[in-house]
Amino acid sequence: MHLLSTRPGGFVEDPSVVTRLDQQPADIVVLSSADTTLALLSAAAQQLEGFPSLRLANLLYLRQPASLDLYVDEVLQHARVVVVDHLGSESAWPYGVQQIAALARAKGQRLAIFSGDLQEDPHLLARGTLPQADSRQLWQYLRAGGPANARAFLQAVAHLGLGQGEAPPPPRTLPQAALYVPPALCAQRHAVPGIDDLRAAWLPGAPVVALVFYRSHLLAGNTAAFDALAMALHARGLNPLPLALDSLKDGLCLSTLRTLCAEHAVQLVLNTTAFSALEPGQALAGDAPVLQVITSGGNREDWLADAQGLRPRDIAMQVVLPEMDGRIVTRAVSFKGLAHRCPVTQADIVAYQAEPDRVDFVAELAQRWCRLRTRPAAEKRLALVLANYPGSEGRIGSGVGLDTPASVIAILQALAAEGYALGDAALPQDGDALMRQLQQGIANDPAQWPLRPAWQSYALADHKTRLAALPDGMAAAISARWGPPEADPALRQGRFMVAGLRLGQVFIGIQPARALNQSGAQDYASYHDAELVPPHHYLAFYFWLRDVFAIDAIVHVGKHGNLEWLPGKSLALSGACWPDAILGPLPHLYPFIVNDPGEGAQAKRRSQAVIVDHLMPPLTRAENHGPLQDLERLVDEYYDALLVDARRAALLRRQIVEAVRRQHLAGELALPPGTENDEDALLERIDAYLCELKETQIRDGLHVFGRSPAGRQRRDTLLALARFPSDGDAGLLGALAADLLPDTGFDPLRLEPARPWAGPRPAVLQALSAEPWRHEGDTRERLERLAQQLLDGEQHAAGWPQTQAVLQRVHGQLAPDLDACGPEELRQLSRGLRGLFVPAGPSGSPSRGRPDVLPTGRNFYTLDTRAIPTQAAWELGQQAARQLIERYLQEHGEYPRALGLSVWGTATMRTGGDDLAQAFALIGVRPRWAPGSQRVQDFEVVPRAGLHRPRVDVTLRISGFFRDAFPLAVQMFDAAVQAVAELEEDDEDNPIRARVRAEAQALQAQGASAEQARRQAGWRVFGAPPGHYGTGLDPLLHSGDWQDAGDLARAWIGWSAHAYGQDSEGEPAGDALRRRLGELDIVAQNQDSREHDILDSSDYLQFQGGMAAAVREVSGKTPALYHGDHANPQQPRVRTLHQEIGRVVRARVTNPKWIAGAMRHGYKGAFEMAATVDYLFGFDATTGQVADHHYALVADAYLRDAAVRDFVAEHNPEALRGMLERLLEAMQRGLWAQPGDYRQQLEALLLDHEHHQESTR
Repeated sequence: MHLLSTRPGGFVEDPSVVTRLDQQPADIVVLSSADTTLALLSAAAQQLEGFPSLRLANLLYLRQPASLDLYVDEVLQHARVVVVDHLGSESAWPYGVQQIAALARAKGQRLAIFSGDLQEDPHLLARGTLPQADSRQLWQYLRAGGPANARAFLQAVAHLGLGQGEAPPPPRTLPQAALYVPPALCAQRHAVPGIDDLRAAWLPGAPVVALVFYRSHLLAGNTAAFDALAMALHARGLNPLPLALDSLKDGLCLSTLRTLCAEHAVQLVLNTTAFSALEPGQALAGDAPVLQVITSGGNREDWLADAQGLRPRDIAMQVVLPEMDGRIVTRAVSFKGLAHRCPVTQADIVAYQAEPDRVDFVAELAQRWCRLRTRPAAEKRLALVLANYPGSEGRIGSGVGLDTPASVIAILQALAAEGYALGDAALPQDGDALMRQLQQGIANDPAQWPLRPAWQSYALADHKTRLAALPDGMAAAISARWGPPEADPALRQGRFMVAGLRLGQVFIGIQPARALNQSGAQDYASYHDAELVPPHHYLAFYFWLRDVFAIDAIVHVGKHGNLEWLPGKSLALSGACWPDAILGPLPHLYPFIVNDPGEGAQAKRRSQAVIVDHLMPPLTRAENHGPLQDLERLVDEYYDALLVDARRAALLRRQIVEAVRRQHLAGELALPPGTENDEDALLERIDAYLCELKETQIRDGLHVFGRSPAGRQRRDTLLALARFPSDGDAGLLGALAADLLPDTGFDPLRLEPARPWAGPRPAVLQALSAEPWRHEGDTRERLERLAQQLLDGEQHAAGWPQTQAVLQRVHGQLAPDLDACGPEELRQLSRGLRGLFVPAGPSGSPSRGRPDVLPTGRNFYTLDTRAIPTQAAWELGQQAARQLIERYLQEHGEYPRALGLSVWGTATMRTGGDDLAQAFALIGVRPRWAPGSQRVQDFEVVPRAGLHRPRVDVTLRISGFFRDAFPLAVQMFDAAVQAVAELEEDDEDNPIRARVRAEAQALQAQGASAEQARRQAGWRVFGAPPGHYGTGLDPLLHSGDWQDAGDLARAWIGWSAHAYGQDSEGEPAGDALRRRLGELDIVAQNQDSREHDILDSSDYLQFQGGMAAAVREVSGKTPALYHGDHANPQQPRVRTLHQEIGRVVRARVTNPKWIAGAMRHGYKGAFEMAATVDYLFGFDATTGQVADHHYALVADAYLRDAAVRDFVAEHNPEALRGMLERLLEAMQRGLWAQPGDYRQQLEALLLDHEHHQESTR
């Protein structure tokens, strides 16, 4: 435990820190979490003569149990009257409410507890010992506010609690909303200045900007920050309309704001109040955008030193919840500072102190949003920026699930129709034409820079001027890492080359790489550098956009670029944070896939982005293809022959076994241990495997922004949306099963594919196919086919009531929402570029029971970070933990002792915390939810007797975004680990306790103190350095600057060796991490949606692959590698990583259906193929789980197939080169160990391709 004295705004959420308030006992103690209330009461107390002794304290200092216990001992137990003004229900502070109530009854104190907001809480009132009517009266004084009510409140406390003095007058009701005129804008002094005084200071015809803040600040005279903001707006030619109000949740306050906004044609709202205030789909003030301006609950010194930027409480109330109303997250404009220490109440009275440069940032951002609204389309300048990672010219336009080039064309066409000036030349005909045009100039490949023109550039002198204006140390950091500006390879003739294409007043740019694409030891070292600042030409790109091309707004097209991941604070950025310094206060819109809330939230919170979410790619069933289809036919024939022709059955049996071996399927079938050579087991498993494979959901092409799926893609996507239950509504397959297969208990989402079907065979299902109907998998397939016919209108559901109900929802809601996606995406992007409000909407995977995220085109939000894991996630997490343990026990004959699990922020937001729930279940801890709330308030340790198995020692490798978004979850998991480590249990039952004790003893023997040794031995949560992201693997894999898996392991360890927990905020912990890694039996990772797979991005290989390589490097052993498939929440499954890679290669990567879908998208389709090859290679480099036949299957599908190869060569020749070089690299590194004739064939293809490319230049 650490003992700290209080500091203004220095609330500590760390339960290991005890805060001491420097106070003496008194007759009356008033506790409140509102600084404005404490300021008013302090001022009132100093005016009352002969008043009983009084102490005031901020509740936030007492949230930790130990801090409250200390205050009880020193002050509270001696009081005669205690008043608790508590913000929230009892569940927000159960320990405090319970202890204070128990103390009052034990000591005979007069106690009043009530709600700190406008909503009366009868439960809290009942906790007090004062009559509820008296407590209610005290509550009313504080809620009414103002100096007179504060004096009356104190008089009432003395009268009602101590029987002293006369009864004060009743609470005096003050207006709940009041116009505020900053003194500097009021030309004439009035007792109550009004709208006429404000309008007298306004500039004629200037945009009006509402500034909303809490009335309590006005009543307490705490307005300095709002005065500064109003004056900054005025200085930029805007007319401020400050409004102080109780709460936007109050109907009268909301109505008043909307009336004022309508009367004065408000173009923008700056809101400083907390929480979410609106019903879904509502706007705060018509079509006016709302900037969420943060008034930090902390002090400036802590903010400057803190990589997080905000405390969990501020994150929830001032960022996460306001995002649900569609507000644009900006910066923290004020911090709490000491105004004075009150000698009467012994309380530190704090006031908001403005941060001038952050005030200026918000004011300029407001000015630019207003300019978007007033400037005609023909005069606006825009930038559409394409990500390019890695820097290959075959990978321009990175955007997950998005045909980025075609999407840019769709956006350009929409802009042209709205009157934007796009120049005299014709627009590129399609996405491929755009890519060809872009590649005629420089892009991100330094090898091409000397050969190509730069159509725009930024002067070195201007760049130096900009560098000189950066906050102290930033320019020096660039030069220290990359050398002086003159040494930047993108500098040509004294000017930085800027990649992109100008079409009139719209610029299509290629985002620079955040590191110079150089090979060699120096560059290799950079990837281990936690302070990887961007090079000079990166800054020059954005400075040119801002200063020379002078854009009014920027649009980063597709998930995701690298700007929002640059070093700096997680939230509430300062001017010295790299995204802030580079982008500045520009309006920023960001088309982003709807199923990735985490990484989208990063852009919202670190680069003031308005997300315009877009649909995922069309979805379809994989079906079996090629040899797998032939094998499926053989299996069907075999089971038919068993009944009629034993000799033919024996022949078919041999053919099946031979086909399984020829296609290298045995290792992917998940055969029970010891049955690898059992043909009966193989036949049973191959049947189930083929069924699972063809049922796999895969993508059918890519999404084009502004275009909804049509035809077969629309039908199959609708079926994917309707397949799972949603919000209590049945899924389509389940409804069909209930209508057609009643009383069987058959659930098509919970089945064993190879289990024989003994139920009825209705004629309508029988008629769907002449193929055998043998098992549950066949039953589900027939239901799928019937569902397709129903959606196509080829079949009717007459007499099927449950199906009719689902179809009514499909046709009445799902289909219209799906069809609206494309038009809404373009419409809302257009609205944003016109300076209008973009409505908020939820985020998640539509095909995982979340169709409510449609239609897209909304500024998506995430979930309340205090609500994880959700109860639904806990149910799934328990199942997943159980399956993982059972799988390991089955394969290894013993329980796992230690497990490593990767946990991502974006997956947590999609699922409500499946991964964290699984980790809790594995260590034997259960979350506790607050009564009547979804918020997790605590945990409880499950006794060993109730667990029925040993605990598992879990080490988490969290993503940088998880660290930023879920700090309380990190602290809670750490607390749970420490609680388990202190249990009196046998070592066999509790490996956490055993290892913590042994390691602590070893560290003490090496000279560490007992406390230090215990802390380090207990670390179980690791991640990247504070303010940084990633694993360090991606750049190495793309550059080729690694010799073996050991290099990759060391890079992963270097970027993961920082401990997080209750008292560790990214503490360097390399030795501790290595100790954890050396003990791991399992390295696991989960996937929550089939809208993507593990070969879709580098994230899976970086996290699970990196951890696997690190374990092998440290321990010399390969851990068990498991993949958790949570795509079907009703039936999570566990597979080995090798099996999952095989599934994805066969179901999606080499599937002609997927390839045909990719080929509809030209350049970007070829990009997707090349990226898939890279990710397959990366998994092999890190885990060794890719077999030679996987490489061969990919080479056959993409390179030896002439039609596919010619397609890639025509549409994206660099992608073809990339695939050939990557597969040859796999051979050279011994990953593709026995390529046979493939080596010569691929070398010949690469040589032919290079010759062709040379001849066409």
